[in-house]
Amino acid sequence: MSRRILVIQGHPDPAGHHFGHALAHSYLEGARGAGHEVRLIEVAQLDFPLLRSQKEWDHGELPASLNAAQQSIAWAGHIVLFFPLWLGDMPALLKGFLEQVGRPGFAFKPGQGGLLQAKGLTGRSARVVVTMGMPSLIYRFYFRAHSVRALERSILGFMGISPVDESLIGRVDSMADSERVSWLARMRRLGREGL
Repeated sequence: MSRRILVIQGHPDPAGHHFGHALAHSYLEGARGAGHEVRLIEVAQLDFPLLRSQKEWDHGELPASLNAAQQSIAWAGHIVLFFPLWLGDMPALLKGFLEQVGRPGFAFKPGQGGLLQAKGLTGRSARVVVTMGMPSLIYRFYFRAHSVRALERSILGFMGISPVDESLIGRVDSMADSERVSWLARMRRLGREGL
C-alpha cells in the first residue's frame, strides 16, 4: 500500500555530506522505489526567524518561507525526522523549525476540549532517526534517551502524531564501513516498507 511520506532532514549544516544525509537518502531511495509518494524538507536550506515570545507563538504569522513545509506536514501520513544529537538534544535549528510549524491552529486546536484533546495532526505516524557519537545503548539506557522521549511525547505526541518509532545510531564517528553499509540498507528497507 502506497503512503504519503515526508522526510525532514534536520541537520543544520547546509553543505550536507554527513552520515545522517546518507541515511535519509537511502530511506528516500527505498520509499520512492516502492512507489510511495515522498517529499523532502531540508531545514538547513530554509530561512526563518526563531520565536521569541508567547505573543509571537499565539498570534504571529507563520513565516512565508515555511508555508510549503507546513503544507507538506499536513499532506503526510508518515513523517521521518533525521537529525544528529547535539549537546544531548536535537540541533537548535530543528527545534526552531518545529516551534514555527507547530503553532496553535495547526498542530493543535485550542478550545473547549483543552490542549490534550485538541491535537491537530492525528492520523499520522512518525519515525525519528538520530545519529550520535556515543554508543546508542549508553544514550538509551544511561541517559534514558531523554531528548528523543521529550520529542516523541512533548512535541509529536502533543500534536497527535502516533505511533512514533525510533532508530538510534551510535558511534557514527568511529563506525566500521560494514556497519555503515548495514545501516544504509536498513534505512532503504524501512523506506520501502513506509515505516
